[in-house]
Amino acid sequence: MPEPKPVECWMTDMDGVLVHEGRLIPGADAFIGRLRETGRPFLVLTNNSIFTPRDLQFRLRSSGIDLPVESIWTSALATAAFLDDQRPGGSAYVVGEAGLTTALHEIGYVLTDNAPDYVVLGETRTYSFEAITTAIRLILGGARFVATNPDATGPSGDGVLPATGSVAALMSRATGVEPYYVGKPNPLMMRAALNRLQAHSETTVMVGDRMDTDIVAGLEAGMRTVLVLTGIVQADEIDRFPYRPHRVVSSIADLVDDV
Repeated sequence: MPEPKPVECWMTDMDGVLVHEGRLIPGADAFIGRLRETGRPFLVLTNNSIFTPRDLQFRLRSSGIDLPVESIWTSALATAAFLDDQRPGGSAYVVGEAGLTTALHEIGYVLTDNAPDYVVLGETRTYSFEAITTAIRLILGGARFVATNPDATGPSGDGVLPATGSVAALMSRATGVEPYYVGKPNPLMMRAALNRLQAHSETTVMVGDRMDTDIVAGLEAGMRTVLVLTGIVQADEIDRFPYRPHRVVSSIADLVDDV
C-alpha cells in the first residue's frame, strides 16, 4: 500500500464531536483553535438544516468555540448548491426553517406553493400538518421531492425527536415517491464541501461520531475517517458495520496534536 499523503484539510461533524446538546466537548475549542492558528483549511459540517451558518456560529461561540461563518457547511447549503446546479433560478415549496429558506433565497430561488419545481423538506421543530399536506399534493402534482438529510431522529435534552427522515417517510408513504437526500451519508455533500475548500479527498480527514452518516460519507468520498466516541456510536458497536473508520479516538481532544 502506498504511504498516505500528508493531511492538508480537516472536516468535522458538529453535534457529538464539538458540542453535545449545546455544551462544549472538552478539547473541541483547542482543536478548532489549532486549525485556525496553523491556517489549515477546515469545515464544520452538520445535517441540521434549521439554522443558518450565522446562527450556528453564534451558538458555537456561546459554547466556547470561535470560528468564521464561512467554515460552517450545512445540509441546507448543500441542498441549495445541488438545486442551483440542477435547475438554476427555479422554485420550491419548503417545509423547514430559516436555515433552509435563507439558503434557497441566496441562490435566487422563488419559494411558492404555485406549481413549484421542487418540494424541499428540511428539519423543523414545528411540523405543520397543513404544510405537509400541501407538500404531498404538490408532489402528487409533479413536483420533484428533495430532502436535506435522512436522519430519522435528532437529539434533545428530553430524548430523541422525529427528524427529517421520519417526516419524509410519511410523505413517501402518502405519495409513493422517495426523496433525494442531499445530506450525509450522501457523498454529494462531502464532494461539495471538498470543492468549497478546494481540497482533495486524499489529503482530507473527516471526523465524526456516527458510523452510518459521518464515517460512511467520508469513506465513499475517498477521505480518511476518524470516529470519536463522544457521540452516538460506542467502541463495542463498530464491528456491527461492514466498514470501519481509519482511526478511533476517545474524543476530538486526541486530535489536537495531529493538526
